[in-house]
Amino acid sequence: MSQKKLFCQRGPLAYALSLNKQILTRKLRDAFSRERFARQRCAETLPVVVHAHSCSLIKRGPGAGDPALQEGKARNIRLACSRMDGLIIAPGETFSFWHLCGKTSRRNGFAPGRILVGGVLRPGVGGGLCNLANTIHLLAMHSPLTVTELHHHSDALAPDPGGVRRPYSAGTSVSYNYIDLRLRNDTDRPLQLCLRCHDDAMTAELRTTAAFPHAYRIVEEDHHFTRADDGHYYRISRIFRETLDRVTGAVLARELKWNNRSRVMFDPSLLPPELIR
Repeated sequence: MSQKKLFCQRGPLAYALSLNKQILTRKLRDAFSRERFARQRCAETLPVVVHAHSCSLIKRGPGAGDPALQEGKARNIRLACSRMDGLIIAPGETFSFWHLCGKTSRRNGFAPGRILVGGVLRPGVGGGLCNLANTIHLLAMHSPLTVTELHHHSDALAPDPGGVRRPYSAGTSVSYNYIDLRLRNDTDRPLQLCLRCHDDAMTAELRTTAAFPHAYRIVEEDHHFTRADDGHYYRISRIFRETLDRVTGAVLARELKWNNRSRVMFDPSLLPPELIR
């Protein structure tokens, strides 16, 4: 017996109506919310680096996909970074990816990149911003920021460059405006998000006014690939966050953040043979 289609699956018009309903619902909910969203930006950087991360804006080589879409992704990330760089998240305020980035339309300067829809990679305006959301989430995981909204998608969209696996590269999904990344500052001091793009590289920093008593470490265990009964390959791992005493380095807490089971979205012949089980 065939499964009954959802309303949004009954054609382009139905999909557009469902999408606009989701967007309007989120706007109304935010309008009546008591949540305070961070909007102030400061050109001067706060003195203490909580965590920093750098990455390439463009993936090259086998499995990277259409170079034009990679260029579009880089343009989209640069544009979004220009709207978030220097953001001050004051105590009690919430960072919202979409409140700062705005709608991903051509009119707003965004270009086609790769987007993941229904488990399928395809071109879409604003594609690639999930990479930026993932980087911001990575900063948050190394800080006392509270993650209040997070959506995952597959982190195995392309082969890891040079075979190097970065812990906690779990895909962070964002889609205007109802699939958001939100982080709340529950500390007693401001936090600043600094996002700089130079050529084909991005440097991301989370800064504050004085060092926190704790540091944080992301640990990935049992990382491997496996072929499931559905014929697809999946990346498997367990992601932990450890809280450390900044002075002694002692582990004070260890929390399982995610049981990663991400479908491989590229040619499985590019998988490292030694990691297939």
